[in-house]
Amino acid sequence: MSAIHPFPGAVSAAARPPTGHATGARTGGLSRRAVQFASLLACLLLWHVAATQRVHLGLVTFANVPPPAEVLAAARALVQSPKLLNHLGSSLMRIAVGFGLAAALGVGGGLLIGRLRVVHDALMPPLEVLRPIPAVAWIPLAILMFPSSEGSMIFITFLGALFPILLNTIHGVEGVDARLIASARSLGTRRGRLFTEVIAPGAAPSIVTGLSIGMGTCWFCLVTAEMIAGQYGIGYYTWESYTVQNYPAIIVGMLLIGVLGMGSSALIRLGGQWLMPWHAAPRSAT
Repeated sequence: MSAIHPFPGAVSAAARPPTGHATGARTGGLSRRAVQFASLLACLLLWHVAATQRVHLGLVTFANVPPPAEVLAAARALVQSPKLLNHLGSSLMRIAVGFGLAAALGVGGGLLIGRLRVVHDALMPPLEVLRPIPAVAWIPLAILMFPSSEGSMIFITFLGALFPILLNTIHGVEGVDARLIASARSLGTRRGRLFTEVIAPGAAPSIVTGLSIGMGTCWFCLVTAEMIAGQYGIGYYTWESYTVQNYPAIIVGMLLIGVLGMGSSALIRLGGQWLMPWHAAPRSAT
């Protein structure tokens, strides 16, 4: 027999969240946005002061660094140029193909290597030998291997994204709780469904992290490849600006690479949150 609460309204009131909770969350979000905006504004102000005052710090000098106003003018010129779409289209196409191949092979191979010992023993030694080789060192061989420069640049972006995705997937699979696997097996789950319903969801947070890191290295390697073998692309535009001593355009290319890389990595993280509603990253309250 359940006890009757002396104040019936107290139960429902206690069950309701505090009225100021939503307001506090909105206020906290606004304060975070304000801090983020202020940090960007501070960096822009420091850049303006250092470039206009030609600050010299001994080992580092800003005497030849263009100020933000000149970079903004160069950005306007690029936006109005008919070459902008060619540069963006070329880079985005190479990223899409190279990253897509790396994601398919890295996730699929990582699931197999992390789960099957025979595959691990057969593939990990050569992969560990190849992993420390920087993408720049692959460029001459890629030019020899592929008859077209386009294929060699896509290959470089593929290599840049492959190893972060592969290794994070392997670590994610190895980190899946063995009790979950044993429970699934005891319930009669076969190997195929074990991969799709237990191992892959358990490794999903690590896989998304690897995809996000791989996207960043993919952009890094693409720019390096375009500087050497490209005719269009953001990396080629940045290198061409350096050769003709158009210094503001160099910074425009750098900032464009940063924005595109940040945006593509953010899209991967958002996609991961959508696919993993059960996984919430811990956030600090302070």
